[in-house]
Amino acid sequence: MSLEFVLNHPIWDYLVVPYLLVLWMGYGYFSKYMAKRTYCLASILSIHRVWWMQRMLLRENRVADSALLANLERNVNFFASTTMIIIAALLTALTSAWQWQFMQQYEGPVSNQYKVLLLLVIMVYAFFSFTWSLRQYGFGSVLMGAAPDPEQDEFNATQRKEYAYSTAKVLDQAAHSFNYGLRAYYYALASIAWFIHPLIFIGATTWVVVVLYRREFKSKPVKVMAMDVDILKESTNLKP
Repeated sequence: MSLEFVLNHPIWDYLVVPYLLVLWMGYGYFSKYMAKRTYCLASILSIHRVWWMQRMLLRENRVADSALLANLERNVNFFASTTMIIIAALLTALTSAWQWQFMQQYEGPVSNQYKVLLLLVIMVYAFFSFTWSLRQYGFGSVLMGAAPDPEQDEFNATQRKEYAYSTAKVLDQAAHSFNYGLRAYYYALASIAWFIHPLIFIGATTWVVVVLYRREFKSKPVKVMAMDVDILKESTNLKP
């Protein structure tokens, strides 16, 4: 059995999509599990959001807080708009008669239309994630606008902490949805390698998971932000 026969075996084309789904969903569950047991970007920022909302309730002028939230929404809106453009381009490619002959060095059993369809599905998922993130940031804006003033006597200290925690959790969920959309972009970039060879696609998908893990759990921002997280957790006096 020659190496060329093994590399060009049709079975690789049928394994790449299940492999992508297993790694995508597997890493998603793994990251949620590890976030409850160790510091990562998601768990640290969740604590910082609670602290942010508690400090916001102490301020009479909340223009800076509104500007920060608007900036977050603009970032998500940029990706949502870009995703729509990509979806339109993929639909055009999917319905085009052009077969991308310059990418046909590897001729497997799966046509380019199915590969474009995979990219289209990933982008649709990313669009839904980004738009849901936008809606949740909108919910957070409403909660921030309805937040009690510092001198308002109807809310005691415990109720203020609970309100800050609830608002922070809404923003937290919005950030998670944005993160899911960004992950979809990473996997879409890996999927482009399928046009070259399915084994390159498998390698690129594995590399994406490694990059995601290192950035979310082992990057320098995680180490820096974790320095004061214990102090913030004590100050919030609320379980994340």
